[in-house]
Amino acid sequence: MPDRPDVLADAPYKDIMHALYDLAVLPWGATEPHNLHLPYGTDIIETERIGREVVRLASTRGAKVILLPTVPFGVNTGQLDIPLTINMNPSTQMAVLGDVVTSLEHHNIPRLVILNGHGGNDFRQMIRELSLRHNIFLTSVNWYRSVPLRDFFDVPGDHADEMETSLMMFLAPELVLPLSEAGEGKEYHLKLSAFREGWAWTPRDWTRVTSDTGTGNPKAATAAKGARYFAAVTEKVADFLVDLARTNPEDLYEKG
Repeated sequence: MPDRPDVLADAPYKDIMHALYDLAVLPWGATEPHNLHLPYGTDIIETERIGREVVRLASTRGAKVILLPTVPFGVNTGQLDIPLTINMNPSTQMAVLGDVVTSLEHHNIPRLVILNGHGGNDFRQMIRELSLRHNIFLTSVNWYRSVPLRDFFDVPGDHADEMETSLMMFLAPELVLPLSEAGEGKEYHLKLSAFREGWAWTPRDWTRVTSDTGTGNPKAATAAKGARYFAAVTEKVADFLVDLARTNPEDLYEKG
């Protein structure tokens, strides 16, 4: 067991007041529909559960790491015509992240890892700007890109697909409806070749992209696949946290 609390939301002040940390992890999700069978909080649940496991693993390997409470809202500008999708604009994310960074810097925590669980979130430009104003090392991790999906799933998709369905069947099966109630997750692609080839980009209008809010067929999902994927992702991200905690941010580049 770690010699200090590693989940801030669960910890009393008595255990925090003298604890020292090498880095903090900030899970960041979204509130949006996930096909017809997964809950609106899918990104929140996945990212918080992965965050808890990666800090547990990293702590047992000697890293001094603390998990911050999960931010539940993400960038969903293209889904606002879907009932109760909650959008947080990038400018709002920047303000929230800036306040978190200021707080951590005040408490002498030298590194922050944003653990991102929503494809609409992109923290790269925020990190560039905040790094000019703060003396804290910032990085973001998209956990869903940490290991190749094709090593674990038959039909990898993009949203509420076989991967997310398998993961939720493992993490929170009580919140997953039977697969017989899921939509097929068919995606309608943009017509222009530049968008399809990936060298041009525009936000997707979600109700034109998919009829059931999913992209990727979930029908082959199983809890066993989710368990295997969860283990691989958390091991990979935990290894990164341990390496980052032991590395001087001023010494990240190879010499010669």
